[in-house]
Amino acid sequence: MKTLHIHYLQHVSFEGLGYIENWISNNNHQLSGTKFFEGEVLPNNHSFDWLIVMGGPMGVNDYGKYPWLKPEKEFIRNAIENDKTVIGICLGAQLIASVLGGKVFPGIQKEIGWVSY
Repeated sequence: MKTLHIHYLQHVSFEGLGYIENWISNNNHQLSGTKFFEGEVLPNNHSFDWLIVMGGPMGVNDYGKYPWLKPEKEFIRNAIENDKTVIGICLGAQLIASVLGGKVFPGIQKEIGWVSY
């Protein structure tokens, strides 16, 4: 496998890459990230091969409390349109579904992750 430049989006301090980071390191890939909770900005969409969108407790449309959600969703859409590999974990999967036109809404019961109805 060629060396990949993998960029990740992190929404809160406690939702990091975990073992994904080990896999990236063990396979000698390059890693960069945007930590929204630290006020970091998004990179150029052409500077990476893969995008990993991590989780968080916010909702995909909580723009008032998390104003970075709108530019993040546009960034994800651009990555998909530019044929990047895009992986979503928890909230990340919901953000991908949202930018692709899916309906994302709170479930009937509290859960961590996602469920399909």
